Amino acid sequence: MVYRSQGEEVEDLDEIKNLAESAGYEVVGYLTQRRRADPKYQIGRGKVEELKELVESTSAERIIFNNYLKPVQAYNLAKATGREVIDRFQLILEIFARRASTLEAKLQIKLAQLMRELSMAKEKVRLARMGEQPGFSGLGKYEVDVYYETVKRQIHKIRRDLQRFRSGRELHRKYRLKKGFSLISLSGYTNSGKSTLFNAFTGEDTLTDKKLFTTLSTKTRLINILGRKVLLTDTVGFIDRLPIQLIDAFHSTLEETIFSDLILLVLDISEPLKEAERKLTTCLSTLDKIGASGIPIVTAMNKIDAISEDEVKYKLELLEAPNPIPISALKGINLAELEREIAKHLPLNYKVQISLPDSDEAKPLISDIFEKTNVLDFKFEENSIVMTFESPLSIANKIKSAVEELGGTFRRD
Repeated sequence: MVYRSQGEEVEDLDEIKNLAESAGYEVVGYLTQRRRADPKYQIGRGKVEELKELVESTSAERIIFNNYLKPVQAYNLAKATGREVIDRFQLILEIFARRASTLEAKLQIKLAQLMRELSMAKEKVRLARMGEQPGFSGLGKYEVDVYYETVKRQIHKIRRDLQRFRSGRELHRKYRLKKGFSLISLSGYTNSGKSTLFNAFTGEDTLTDKKLFTTLSTKTRLINILGRKVLLTDTVGFIDRLPIQLIDAFHSTLEETIFSDLILLVLDISEPLKEAERKLTTCLSTLDKIGASGIPIVTAMNKIDAISEDEVKYKLELLEAPNPIPISALKGINLAELEREIAKHLPLNYKVQISLPDSDEAKPLISDIFEKTNVLDFKFEENSIVMTFESPLSIANKIKSAVEELGGTFRRD
C-alpha cells in the first residue's frame, strides 16, 4: 500500500487501511512520500525501487494508492513491480460492489465503474494514438475507438434503467407530499453510527457494522417526533474525496437528501478532534456538492459514551457543527433532547379544532385525520364529534375543505 501527500502534513493511514480491510484485503505494509506528483509513476523513481523491494519482501499481491492514478501511472507501476496497482477510487468501488444488495445499487456501481473507465479511455485513446497503448496491447486505433463508443452506449443504457428507479422515487415523494409528512434525511461520514441511530428511532434491526459503507440503499420509515409523524431516511455515507463519478452515479439515491425538510447529520465525536473536524468538513462540503445547502441541519454528536464528559464538552465548544446535540445512539443517551432539537427545525405545525356531525359520512375523514395528523383531543358532544390536532398547513387546508363539505366547523389557532 502506498500513500502520498503533497504540500500538507501526511494524514493518518487508518482510513485507507480500514478501506482496504473493508474490501477484504490484509494490509502487509505501506510506504509514504511527500513530494510533487511524478507524471510517470506518481511517486519518485527512487520510491518505485523501494516499493518493488517491499512487494517482494512481503509477498504482497496488490498495491493500493491512497490518491488517484492516471492510467499511464498505474500501467508503469504495474510494469515496474509486477503487481496489479489500484487507486483509492477503485478500492471504494470494490467495497461498494461487495456491499450492494439491490439491483439499483448494483446498477449505480456499474455506472460509476463505466464513467471511470470512460474518463480513463480518453487518455488510453490518446496514448494508443501515440503508439504506447497501455492496457490496449495489440489493439489498433480503430478497436480502441470502438471500445470507447461501446462504453458510452453502456453508460446510456444504465442511466435509462436507473431512471425507472428515480421515477418511482418521485412518485413516492409526491405521495408523501400529499400525505403531508415531513422528511428527515440521515447523513454523515461512513461508520459514524447513522444506521444505529436509524434503529434507535425506528425500533428496527438494520445491519450495523464497523466496516465502511454498510448502507448503500435508501431505507425510509415513519417515526414519531414528539407526537408528530415524520419520515426518516437512511442512505449512503460520505467519505473524504468521494469520487465525483460515485456522487453522480448515486445521484438519484442522494436526491432524497435534497428534497428533505431537515438533515440529521451524524458525527462521531469520540474520534480525535482533528479527525472529527476533517469528517465534519467533508460532510458539509458533500452536502453542498449535491445541492443540499440551505436545508436546516441538526448534528447528532454521536458516541459520547466512549469518551469523558469533559472531552465531550471540550469538543462541543471547538467543533463548529450546526445545532449540535451530544448523544449515544447505541446507549440511547440524550435521544429525547435530540428529538426536541429536531422538532424546532421542522416545518411549522398548526393547531386546529374541528366539529363534525356524528355520522357515518364523517368516519372516513376522522380516520384520515388520525392517520395524517397529531391528534391532541377527541371527544363526543351533542350529536357531534370535536377533534383538536396539529398538522402542516397543507394538510390542515385539505381537512378544512372536507369538514365544510360535511357541514362542520373549522378553527385554526
